[in-house]
Amino acid sequence: MILITGASGNVGKAMLHEVARKEPRFRGMYRSKEEAAKAPAGCEAVLADFSDKASLRKAMDGVAAVYVVCSPIPQLVELESNVIDACKESGVKHVVLNSALGAGDYGKSFPSWHRKVEEKLKSTGLSYTILQPNGFMQNIVAFYAPSIRKEGAFYQAMGDAKVSHIDIGDVAVVAVKSLYAGEHAGKTYQLLGPEAVSNEELAKRISKVAGRTVRFVDIPESAQRDAMLGLGMPEWQVKALLELQQYYRQGGGAKTDGLLKSLLGHDPATIDQYLQANAKEFRDQAASA
Repeated sequence: MILITGASGNVGKAMLHEVARKEPRFRGMYRSKEEAAKAPAGCEAVLADFSDKASLRKAMDGVAAVYVVCSPIPQLVELESNVIDACKESGVKHVVLNSALGAGDYGKSFPSWHRKVEEKLKSTGLSYTILQPNGFMQNIVAFYAPSIRKEGAFYQAMGDAKVSHIDIGDVAVVAVKSLYAGEHAGKTYQLLGPEAVSNEELAKRISKVAGRTVRFVDIPESAQRDAMLGLGMPEWQVKALLELQQYYRQGGGAKTDGLLKSLLGHDPATIDQYLQANAKEFRDQAASA
């Protein structure tokens, strides 16, 4: 039996969809009955909480492999460590950990939290595969589309830094393959998108698919900090996001290689394919209504 934690999240949902292609029965972990009721066909929904080890052990009864993913919150290290402890105590054979690009070489922000969990997992003696994906293509719509629809622009303190965005669906394919261990056991994979693009270039490509002029406006980090705080974002989150952008400005997110294609067994999704499929998200509010 395979268990997917974080089953109601964006990555978790993609994982369930991919697992369903291979397994007639599998298990998804949810925190509420409302979310569990949305489980797809073939998914045995279980209720558990990362902070409750007893509920985790119950969810892992009879489970051979676990996919671990948690929201990027300050408690991430504690919560994912709880899951790893429960895996060890429950006799789980293999763990696939959703980490982050930079966990191996960046001592700040979200990557530094993930690094601590990676070290925890390696210390247990469990069979594991660690995935370190770059920024998701889906974040382009989530973070940039609202201001693009309203103002025809998106704003960030990124300069001319490039990012090789990756599609969540491709991460899910690699993660499911890794759940079966085999050649993936003991491996750490940096998952990079096929092309690194700057926000200036991204704006041009969005303009092309949306049929309207879209601008990227590079702003000072202090202005972005004030804007995020003004939206009510907590201080810890603002600090972590700005530190992550520093990593990108240093070139940390611009790497590309052929590993993702090799792991998938086919060409990965491109940024242009993603933008074309989501073109309506970038059109003005009146046209989108």
